[in-house]
Amino acid sequence: MCGIVGYVGELQAGPVLVGGLKRLEYRGYDSAGVAVLNGNELTVVRATGKLKNLEGKISVEMPKGTVGIGHTRWATHGRPSDENAHPHTFEGVSVVHNGIIENHLALKAALKAKGHAFSSETDSEVFAHLIREAQKQGKAFVESVRAAVAQIKGTYALVAISDAEPTQIVCTREAQPMVLGYSQGQNFVASDVAALLEHTRDVVFMEDGDLAVVKKTGIELMDRSGKVITRKVTRIDWTPGMAEKNGHKHFMHKEICEQSRAVADTLRGRILRSEGDVHFDGWPFSEAQIKSMDRVWILACGTSWHSGLSGKWMIETLARIPVEVELASEFRYRDPIVSKNQLAVAISQSGETLDTLAAMREAKKRGATTMTLCNVIGSAMTREADFTVLTNAGPEIGVASTKAFTTQLVGLYLLAIKLGRLRGTLSVAQAQEHLTALSGVPTVIEAVLKTEAHVKEIARKYMHAQDFLFLGRGTMHPVALEGALKLKEISYVHAEGYAGGEMKHGPIALIDEKMPVVVVAPQEPHIHYEKIIGNIEEVRARGGQVIVVVEEGDEHAKSLGTDFIEIPKTSALIAPLIATIPLQLLSYHVADLRGTDVDQPRNLAKSVTVE
Repeated sequence: MCGIVGYVGELQAGPVLVGGLKRLEYRGYDSAGVAVLNGNELTVVRATGKLKNLEGKISVEMPKGTVGIGHTRWATHGRPSDENAHPHTFEGVSVVHNGIIENHLALKAALKAKGHAFSSETDSEVFAHLIREAQKQGKAFVESVRAAVAQIKGTYALVAISDAEPTQIVCTREAQPMVLGYSQGQNFVASDVAALLEHTRDVVFMEDGDLAVVKKTGIELMDRSGKVITRKVTRIDWTPGMAEKNGHKHFMHKEICEQSRAVADTLRGRILRSEGDVHFDGWPFSEAQIKSMDRVWILACGTSWHSGLSGKWMIETLARIPVEVELASEFRYRDPIVSKNQLAVAISQSGETLDTLAAMREAKKRGATTMTLCNVIGSAMTREADFTVLTNAGPEIGVASTKAFTTQLVGLYLLAIKLGRLRGTLSVAQAQEHLTALSGVPTVIEAVLKTEAHVKEIARKYMHAQDFLFLGRGTMHPVALEGALKLKEISYVHAEGYAGGEMKHGPIALIDEKMPVVVVAPQEPHIHYEKIIGNIEEVRARGGQVIVVVEEGDEHAKSLGTDFIEIPKTSALIAPLIATIPLQLLSYHVADLRGTDVDQPRNLAKSVTVE
């Protein structure tokens, strides 16, 4: 949620801030603003709506100054409005904030009693007032920020500037992502590395409680107590071009088309075909540890939860370990039975999803070994987990995840093979067969992407439908769930995903001639195929329109569909990787034809870092 960028250097800050915010707009887009210091002169410009509205305001006269902060907002407290847009300013102190201040009402009441007048409905404005109150007591700016956060209950990534000390930015974090960017004669702070890639790829990921003073000449980093500390500088391999559209109409479309490359990068260096094994850098677990494990927990939200459901099939099939797939937002609030002989796998594209991070911490506290499957090196989960598998998908800007999902499936498949080999449930020959199938996936994805023109015509036919049903059995059930989620996220069409066997337990009541039903029907395993064909017949008998995803050569299933999409024939565990892609294309084109904002759908943000 929300995007933050800050700059101190020799350049005019305004254009740098706007450029960074453009790369963060996917994190929040109901308002935006910048605050720039030119000596002791502080200029603040804010606008409701998308970033282009802010650009329109400042195009008339760009704020002058070489120190500044900017923000693009996803509303939590307070409706989208100019008044509620960040930065929030009080008596020369300007702040931007991601997170939630749980005790903001009590703090506001105390500050009002001292004569403070608030100009917004947000919780974030409290920070500017608290900092200024501390300055009035004679504290230096950095100590005023420290005094302010000491009074806060909640989460924050906070960046502040003050006209009293106009050559620096002070920033701190608690349970919200924050990254520092290092460069010659200029330094940066942001909520995401994407904002910095145009200027630097040398970054430090701040830890909870860290506080940094950012100046043109350098960055001083301190812990909660004020002690100066050092953190590892990470070199980011992503190039600025990786986060650009490269001729595609939307980032989502670009990212769908990148999946062949993304999967290849996830596989690169990990397949040991001659040995029938998988190589993970830094693999910390012995054969004895893996054999003693009696359960795997998969903790995730949204699309990552769907990949976890597929991972359950993979791990239980190949490694014969019981797997529980938990919604992280629920897991953390119950009393799960977790032991030291268990592995907790947290899945998150960003590595910063608050519920998943909290669930991973809870599992670790109860004795489980922790692992994260993640796309962002240096993120909170990669720092805290006992072991990390990076998906190497590259930056994913579209809010609706696509390549994150498929690369997570690849990572889970590799993990299942690794566990199966260590537990002795998978022979060398069997592992080689799976690895061979996996290594061919990028080529198969390229073939599936060639169906796009056909899928677009199907999307045009059904673009005005108000309800969709997605059905799948076995390994296709998570694909059906994911297909429905994609459609509802970006097109605002009501869509539900179901296991085929559940159709008679309620959803069948909805089926009529106006209801498109998307059925994912690969031929393996055959028992599921037979049953899903029965589902198609039941839909046809009730006048429903069937869009069937079938394997090449399956003339019977094709003949039953009102429309069909062909995919290459593959194995049961590879099929989810392949079958999900036409559903991504279908959702994309329905949304695009309906004219919705594909990359920035209403009410959603890319990384959910608040509850």
